[in-house]
Amino acid sequence: MKTTLNIDDGVMRALKREAAKRGCTMSELVEAGIRLVLRKEPPAKEIPPLPKFSSGGALVDYADREALYRVMEEEEGDWAALYRPRKEK
Repeated sequence: MKTTLNIDDGVMRALKREAAKRGCTMSELVEAGIRLVLRKEPPAKEIPPLPKFSSGGALVDYADREALYRVMEEEEGDWAALYRPRKEK
């Protein structure tokens, strides 16, 4: 089917270059582009919920900036023992 389209000059120049590079006509390239736009996408898969776990609560009041600074500046504190690898017996 023939039709008339108004295409921006810059887009038309790029279309001509791309068609020549691919060795096809501008009509074929435009049709391929329209098919891509009209292609039906499969519905997105539902993402499963994230796992839930209990961390035992925060080790520091993260709303208290000074408390956070104190904990970050400690080299070894009580909190560090929770993350230290356990020795095997």
